[in-house]
Amino acid sequence: MGRAEPDKHRFPLIEFLNDIDRSFFLFLNGFHNLFFDNLAWGTTKALLWIPLYLYFLFFVIRKYKWNTLVILVFTALMILVSDQLSDLVKESVHRLRPSHQPGLVVHIVEAYKVGVYGFYSAHASNTSSVVLFLIVLFGRKYPHVYIPAILWTLVMSYSRIYLGVHYPGDIFAGWIAGCSLGFLFGKGTMQMIRVLAGKNLHKGK
Repeated sequence: MGRAEPDKHRFPLIEFLNDIDRSFFLFLNGFHNLFFDNLAWGTTKALLWIPLYLYFLFFVIRKYKWNTLVILVFTALMILVSDQLSDLVKESVHRLRPSHQPGLVVHIVEAYKVGVYGFYSAHASNTSSVVLFLIVLFGRKYPHVYIPAILWTLVMSYSRIYLGVHYPGDIFAGWIAGCSLGFLFGKGTMQMIRVLAGKNLHKGK
């Protein structure tokens, strides 16, 4: 038995917000040419971002030394939770991606369509969680760490709209979820580092 389509007349506010989201998407998705097609397509390649990951890792190691192992474990758990939570919401909300929306004229690069449902964006959630995680770990005195992370999030997020697989609302919701997770996992990481430091201090006495 198929999933019943919601009656849009019962939820006028949601339909109004969807119309705004759709219009904003078409506006942003409409700015395209061959150069930006190749650029947006390149952002989907994980290897492209390895130098940036190594850049972040360098500063983490320099500040936290052996506690970097704790940070890497918490980072992996954070990304896993972020990714799985996004998938759970996608399968619960069932909001079609723009690329799968009947009747919507979308600019798509290299026939890139991924999954059917798009709310909310795992890419936006994952990258923004890293931003908040780094801010918690480094504070405001390390703009050379978190500013590149913010730019990375913005580029990745806009590329999802450009490639036709997410509405702006999907991105915004992903930012909220990601920032919340980044803050929580960042605080949890710092607490664990303090606990381990206390145990080591106690052993040294």
